[in-house]
Amino acid sequence: MSCYFRHMKDVFDEAGVEITQENRKEVDKTVHGILGIEYKNCSDTWKRVKLEISEEKRRAEFLSKLKAVK
Repeated sequence: MSCYFRHMKDVFDEAGVEITQENRKEVDKTVHGILGIEYKNCSDTWKRVKLEISEEKRRAEFLSKLKAVK
């Protein structure tokens, strides 16, 4: 399980992405790809996710990218 998923429930809900056992790894890879961070680098990914979702404009852009790949 990705270390940051538990903190992103509202983000995934807002993007319309349901996290299941079957898609968890693929969604994790997708988030890493959106952010341009090497897969399985959990701490760097969480730091960047927090930054991306902290400001309204950046959050909207991140959600748009996440919605586009689901």
